[in-house]
Amino acid sequence: MFGHRGAGGEAPENTLVSFERALAQGAAILETDVHVTRDGEVVIAHDADVSRTTNGSGRIAELGFKALAALDAGHRFSPDGGASHPFRGRGIRIPTLREVFRRLPEARFNIELKSGDPRLVAAVVALVAEHERADRTLLAAAEAETLAAVRAELERRGVRTALGASVADVLGFVRAALGQAEAPREPMALQIPPSFAGEPLVTPALVAFAHSRDVQVHVWTINEESEMKRLLALGVDGVMSDFPGRLRAVVDAERGARG
Repeated sequence: MFGHRGAGGEAPENTLVSFERALAQGAAILETDVHVTRDGEVVIAHDADVSRTTNGSGRIAELGFKALAALDAGHRFSPDGGASHPFRGRGIRIPTLREVFRRLPEARFNIELKSGDPRLVAAVVALVAEHERADRTLLAAAEAETLAAVRAELERRGVRTALGASVADVLGFVRAALGQAEAPREPMALQIPPSFAGEPLVTPALVAFAHSRDVQVHVWTINEESEMKRLLALGVDGVMSDFPGRLRAVVDAERGARG
């Protein structure tokens, strides 16, 4: 059970407030994203630009951390379509990965590297090693080149941690499940949406094929209870939601129904 960007539907995404809320609601893993600043700091953020989530503007890669730290990361969050902004002006900031690791020492993380910047790859792996979090961290990237760089850096440092799948890995795995290709080198987890291009992607056949190769299937981003129930019935290994409390209630109810 993953808290997507923490509890991104109830609190400003990818902030300590959001992460702490997700954990309090029973999230087993925190899904998040990282970028690197102009001066080499690894920060927690999904977008390359800060304008959607803060009162500032500009690309993270072009801003120094001091400038980022001055922004209000709760400024734009609204639970009711803009009628209210309950987290505005409360001192919520864009956190660093180091800060999050220190504040939440027992939490498990699913971290997506949002760029292939060599500084980001090296720094993320270094932080995982420094904080001894290899057994509680899954590293992911959409681009095959970025994931290859992460794998190489892990090997160089002698760090063993779980890896996700690139888009190319996912496409190759889906083709293999359909009998159209050989299965690629299996990642630890396929992290995919329930459908793609209007067609179901997470199917009983795909889940069975993945499990036959000891590959987990994690599905994003699921906020409706009916869809949560459907995917759990298919036997997926993880569901990512902006509302981890809602997901926890569904999971607990399903377990109770099975006795």
